[in-house]
Amino acid sequence: MKKLDETEIIKIFQKGLGNKKFESEDVEILNFDKIKIVAKTDTLVESTDIPSKMNLLDAARKSIVACVSDFASKGVKPKYLMISVNLPDTMSRPKINEIVSGFKKTCKEFDILFLGGDTNGGKELVFNVCLFGITDKIVTRKDSKKGDLIFVTGPFGYTSVGLSMLLDKKRGSKSLVKKAINSVTNPKPRLEFGLKNKKYFSSSMDSSDGLSTTLNEMSKQSKKKFVIENIPCLKDLKEFSKDFKLNLNDIVFNGGEEYEFVFTTNPTNRNIIKKNAKLLKIPIIEIGYVSKGNGVFVHKESKLIRLKDLGWKHLS
Repeated sequence: MKKLDETEIIKIFQKGLGNKKFESEDVEILNFDKIKIVAKTDTLVESTDIPSKMNLLDAARKSIVACVSDFASKGVKPKYLMISVNLPDTMSRPKINEIVSGFKKTCKEFDILFLGGDTNGGKELVFNVCLFGITDKIVTRKDSKKGDLIFVTGPFGYTSVGLSMLLDKKRGSKSLVKKAINSVTNPKPRLEFGLKNKKYFSSSMDSSDGLSTTLNEMSKQSKKKFVIENIPCLKDLKEFSKDFKLNLNDIVFNGGEEYEFVFTTNPTNRNIIKKNAKLLKIPIIEIGYVSKGNGVFVHKESKLIRLKDLGWKHLS
């Protein structure tokens, strides 16, 4: 029997439960007159999402950050939070207090009100987060236009090497090791930037499943070709990949776990967006442009090389 991957399983649920045509988006939207209630749910599982060397405070924070990052890409302020937790019976009081501290710290960090949730027992630790907000408009994944510029809200690749450092051994310069591990344990969703600049975005999407996945999904939904002329990584990562004979493109495009987002915008907005990014200290990077056609291509040595969707897939 063929093993089902995440995409096929989602299609089964959509077909069985849906009464409308589903369109993948970072959040779900409920319309009440002119007000849109925005909701997002995400699950963090110990065996697949929490490296053994990651403390529980950071894990609890990351479970909320995963949803906050989706809100950031849509330009929506998160307001309310519900959390369900699955706890092994071996979980001690100090560890539970550490989890609670992580949730409390994150609610304060993003000014979110905790409403309640549910507790259960099981073989491993699981956090299920539901985040809610209110808006009049979201930025979709599908509305990029021919001639738009493509930006990301920060460099990519550190989480890929940071995870391997946590699981295996630390290598590279001390500063790179610290930066890479911190990108995994303490991600920074670009919420303020998304809220301040949403009116300039034609399309936008959270990139936590990998940059290649994000670009391909946005290209597909917009029915446009995305051309990448600038790989969004910094000098230290380039040198690291060269020293340890690693595939830089794979690290940058397929690593995942970056809580950055990708957005497209009309060239007339470039200066104001860069100005706002500088004020907020957000290291945005212009990586390419949108054109007529379909698919994602990397411009390399006067050739366009197709970028396949090789990001993170659950159950693959």
